[in-house]
Amino acid sequence: MKTSEYLKNIGTLIQENRQSRGMTQSELAEALGTSQSAINRIEKGGQNISLEMIARIGDVLSCEIVRINNYGKTNFRVTGGRELHGSIEVKTSKNAAVALLCASLLNKGKTTLRRVARIEEVNRIIEVLESIGVKCRWLEHNDLEINPPKRLDLANMDVDAAKRTRSIIMFLGPLLHQYSTFELPFSGGCNLGTRTVEPHMTGLAPFGLSVQATSDRYVATNKPQAIDRAIVLTERGDTVTENVIMAAALYDGVTIIRNASPNYMVQDVCFFLQALGVDIDGIGTTTLTIRGVKSINKIVEYYPSEDPIEAMSFVAAGIVTGSEITVARVPIEFMELELATLAGMGLQYNMTPEYTARNGRTRLVDITLKKSKLHAPKDKIHALPFPGINMDNLPFLGLCATVADGRTLIHDWSYENRAIYFTELSKLGGRVEMVDPHRVYITGPTRWKPADIIAPAALRPSVVILLAMMAAPGVSLLRDVYSINRGYEAIAKRLNSLGAQIETVWE
Repeated sequence: MKTSEYLKNIGTLIQENRQSRGMTQSELAEALGTSQSAINRIEKGGQNISLEMIARIGDVLSCEIVRINNYGKTNFRVTGGRELHGSIEVKTSKNAAVALLCASLLNKGKTTLRRVARIEEVNRIIEVLESIGVKCRWLEHNDLEINPPKRLDLANMDVDAAKRTRSIIMFLGPLLHQYSTFELPFSGGCNLGTRTVEPHMTGLAPFGLSVQATSDRYVATNKPQAIDRAIVLTERGDTVTENVIMAAALYDGVTIIRNASPNYMVQDVCFFLQALGVDIDGIGTTTLTIRGVKSINKIVEYYPSEDPIEAMSFVAAGIVTGSEITVARVPIEFMELELATLAGMGLQYNMTPEYTARNGRTRLVDITLKKSKLHAPKDKIHALPFPGINMDNLPFLGLCATVADGRTLIHDWSYENRAIYFTELSKLGGRVEMVDPHRVYITGPTRWKPADIIAPAALRPSVVILLAMMAAPGVSLLRDVYSINRGYEAIAKRLNSLGAQIETVWE
């Protein structure tokens, strides 16, 4: 690559990070003690830039612009035992964002997704999309513009990026009506044990899709056929439901889906498809009726709704640190049971009247936590498909149990190996008894202590450890936090805004 191309790429990175933080060129220039015209030249790749200036820009923007060592890992050094104060706003949903990026493949026109979370999971899907010819461009306020080519270059897919996300499996639904045969790499993502893709295959087979698994990829072949009965999903999974919905969107007929997930990210996909002209009845229920269209070519924009899992993370952060904080823009429909469970454990909080999210559909509230003395619940805590306690919120309820007086049984039945990650809290002083791969007893309250821990290769368990470190007096080190950056944007900076002390260090 020529020097001019390197400078242009660095300039683009600086511009994107500046815009995502709502800073003007003049504001960045003032913070750096330089001129606005110099920042303009840097962002256009028209000025040589020293490593010192790159480092200074990274400090101002709280981001890593360039890493010299490709193999270095990002760590969090946490000084814990600090009480939090203030308010934090929930960003848009990670799971909705990746599903909507996949759904954008249905549209031959320009799609603009508003206020998308700048996270690694989104970055991986964008890398895959760009490798097959889709043009993706970040705009101000984390808006993302997506322009597809006339025909996707599927043979050029970035396999490395695809293997680092489970979301790649959701390419099946959008592509099956557009290509008679195509290949996808095996999906990756969190290490939570074996998760079969068979429900996806069963749900998509009525459209004529057949998939052969080789040693490292799926080979998909589609022979279109008429659907003569309702599709009954063998698993009420979120990505399974989204895949079948996206397939139904380009099916020229009526598709009825039973045992569908009505979860938050599924609703976002449905709302987006409605904006594209697809008729969908039953949103928010387990039975969907979809009247598809032959093709979609529209200029569309859509706001993903806020992330209930991130909201639960911040609620847990307040509880485990014994703090009074406000969590703003909480999608309450997808947090009601979690809050009811915590209220039954003694949590006190105030909640504002409901207001509407930017998508015009999702109901939001602001929640202010009060200092509370928690006790263990009478019954076990376990998750269920929506409207039950969310599977991804269960780890945070387990964290809350560490500060509750008494013994709590957490039953994580849906994943083979996730419950074992609770035992990592023992290194921080937690009292955790492993019953079997799905059940643990947690006894509180906990006398926290600092520790040096390698982050699990799983998103939510890693965040649980980070929040526990915030409660532990002293200095802890959480190593290799890529799994956290997969799902949370600028998490250290945002928690620090509440009074946490988290330093990002590299090795």
